[in-house]
Amino acid sequence: MDGPAPSLRDQVAAQLRHALIAGDFSPGEVLSAPTLAVEFGVSATPVREAMLDLAAEGHVSPIRYKGCRVTEVSEETRRQVLQLRALIEIPLMVEVAGRGISAELARGSADLAEQSIDAAAEADLVRFIELDMELHLGLLAAAGNPIAVRQVRSLLAMTRLTGLKELEAKNQLMDTAREHHQIVQAAQSRDAELMGQVMTQHLGHVTGVWAGQQEPEANQR
Repeated sequence: MDGPAPSLRDQVAAQLRHALIAGDFSPGEVLSAPTLAVEFGVSATPVREAMLDLAAEGHVSPIRYKGCRVTEVSEETRRQVLQLRALIEIPLMVEVAGRGISAELARGSADLAEQSIDAAAEADLVRFIELDMELHLGLLAAAGNPIAVRQVRSLLAMTRLTGLKELEAKNQLMDTAREHHQIVQAAQSRDAELMGQVMTQHLGHVTGVWAGQQEPEANQR
């Protein structure tokens, strides 16, 4: 059964969040609620409310009478995010693979993986990010730990993978998309060992290469 439809505030926040992750806004750039409201075709009120949500998440800093300034995500912050994601996601996804997933979840996840390949082929970066988040969080939820899901959702948003456009330009985005199928297959086949290997590789790939850095230390163990 579907839940309630997201509010306008939540919809705008999601659009802004994905735009930040894709690198459509530069660090230090000032975002104006009235300007964004025109772009989104809504009133300024839900945009201002959405900006409050993003400020609480650390994506922007409020500027009195002007709007919000996009915060810069340092390499150290990215390293810490990767470390936390690895600590949370890898063992829980290994647990999910060990138990296996339902046929319904397997079909839904495989469909999301296929859609992410299509999004990569079309260079639709924001859609790719949406699918990536939905796939990861959907499978992670099978571990039965909603607190972990909330934390990873926040970490995914915090990372702001600003190298995504460069990755697409180098035709490497498709490789990242194909890893989604490997993750689903590991869960479906109940191969916990393979899941650990694939997740470690995938986290290093998306957090290191997407952000325009070398492969993170956590992926060199």
